[in-house]
Amino acid sequence: MWRNLTRIFVSVQTQRNLISAAVHWRLCATMNTELEPKLYCPPSGVRGMTSLDKEAFTQTITVPALQVPTGVVNKVLKSLKKSTIQRPGVPRVVQDKEGNADFRLVLLDPHRVSSTSSFSEAEAEALRAFGVSEELQDYEVKLTYDNLKSEEVLEAVLPQGQEVTSGFSRVGHIVHMNLRDHQLPFKNLIGQVIMDKNRGVTCVVNKTNIIDSTYRNFCMEVLAGEENMVAKVKENGVMYEFDFSRVYWNPRLSTEHQRVVQLFKRGDTVFDVFAGVGPFAVPAARLGANIWANDLNPESYKWLQHNCKLNKVESKVQTFNLDGRAFIQGPLKQELCTLLKGETSVHVVMNLPALALEFLDAFRGLLQLEPACEQNLPTVHCYAFSKEDDPAADVVLRASRSLGFPLENQCSVHFVRNVAPNKDMMCARFRIPKEVLFCRNEEKTEPTEEPAPKRQKCDKSTDST
Repeated sequence: MWRNLTRIFVSVQTQRNLISAAVHWRLCATMNTELEPKLYCPPSGVRGMTSLDKEAFTQTITVPALQVPTGVVNKVLKSLKKSTIQRPGVPRVVQDKEGNADFRLVLLDPHRVSSTSSFSEAEAEALRAFGVSEELQDYEVKLTYDNLKSEEVLEAVLPQGQEVTSGFSRVGHIVHMNLRDHQLPFKNLIGQVIMDKNRGVTCVVNKTNIIDSTYRNFCMEVLAGEENMVAKVKENGVMYEFDFSRVYWNPRLSTEHQRVVQLFKRGDTVFDVFAGVGPFAVPAARLGANIWANDLNPESYKWLQHNCKLNKVESKVQTFNLDGRAFIQGPLKQELCTLLKGETSVHVVMNLPALALEFLDAFRGLLQLEPACEQNLPTVHCYAFSKEDDPAADVVLRASRSLGFPLENQCSVHFVRNVAPNKDMMCARFRIPKEVLFCRNEEKTEPTEEPAPKRQKCDKSTDST
C-alpha cells in the first residue's frame, strides 16, 4: 500500500512528507466523494416535478476563493484555468467581500481545490510570483436554475434509478426527441429544459410513432416552444429549408451524404430515385454533376425545388414527383439510352433503406430493346437495413435476388450506422451488370421472393438517409 502511495505522491509532491501526503490524499478523496454528487445537486424537493418551477432550484453553496490584486487577476486566471470554478452563468471573478477596490476574489472549483495544498506545484509557484496568498476564503454563491446543466436538472427531477434523456437530434431551431415511456409524464418539463439550455432552440418535439407513412415523415407533438416546423439547416456548406413535420431529414447522416457526393465528378449524371429535400442532389449539383432528382412526397418535391433555387443550382437539377419505380422505368430509362454512348459516369442513388433493394428489379431488362454494351453502365448506391450477423453478406444476397444476378464479386458494402440494437444501415455499391440491364423478357427470372403486389407498394419506410 505504502509503495503505491509513494508512486502517486512523489511525482507531484516531492517536497511533502510521505505520511502527511497520504493523510492529505485520504482526506481529499473523502471530501471529493461527498462534494461531487451533492454540491451542485438541486434541492431534493424538485424530485417528481412535472411542471417546471425554476425558483425551486435556487440554493446557496459555499466555494473557496483567493484574494488577488486587481492588476494580476487575468494572469492568475490563466495560471489557474484548471482550478477556477466552471459553472454556466457563475462568474470566476467577483468583488472583494470588504469592497476593497485593490483586490478581487477569484472563485475556485470546490471539487478540485479544498485546501492550500490542493494547488499543483506550477500553480503554487505562479501564485507566489504574482504575490498572491494561498490562503483560501469562503464565498457564498447563489446557484439558480440558470446555473445548472440540463442533465443536472433532469437527474434531479426524474425518478431515481431511471434513464435520464440527454440525447436528441437538432434540426435548425427544432430539437427532436424520442422519449421513453417512463419519461412521458415529464415530457413538457423535459422539453422546456432542453429549450432553455440550448441556445437558438425555439421548438422541442417528440416523435409519437415510427416512420411508417408513404412519405417517410412521422407524427410528432410539440413539447415546448413555438409550432414553427419550417427549419433552416446548413449541412456540409449547403443550405436547406423544409417543413420538418412533413418531410424526412436525419442530421446524423451528414457524413454519409458527403461521402457519396465526393464520389461524383463534374459532368457526371446522377439519378436520385428517392431524393427527399436534396441532401445528395443539391451538393452534387454544386460540384458540377447533372442531376435527375425524384421524390414521391409532394412536400419533399416542393422543398427539393426550393433548395435547388436557394443554392442556385436549379439549372443543373431536373426534378420529378413520381413513384420510384415509375422514375426508373420512365425518365431514367429514357436518359440512360443516350448516356450509354457518352464518356461521363452515371450514378444511381437509392436512398430508401427499408425498401430500396426491392426496387432493383426495375432495372431488369430496362434496356432490353437497346443493343447490349458495357460502356457507362450505371453505378448504383443502394441503401438497406440489415439485422443479420453478417449485414454486408445479407445485403449482397438480397440485392442479387432482386436483380436476378449474383453480385458477390461485383459489390462493395459500406457500413453507414447502427440505427437500433441489432439493426445496421448499409450502402451497397455496384455497377448494374449488362446481363441485367439488357436481358430479354424470356431471360428474366423471378427477381425477389416477394409477391409482385407487395413490391409495388414502393415508398413506405421506417428510416432513411
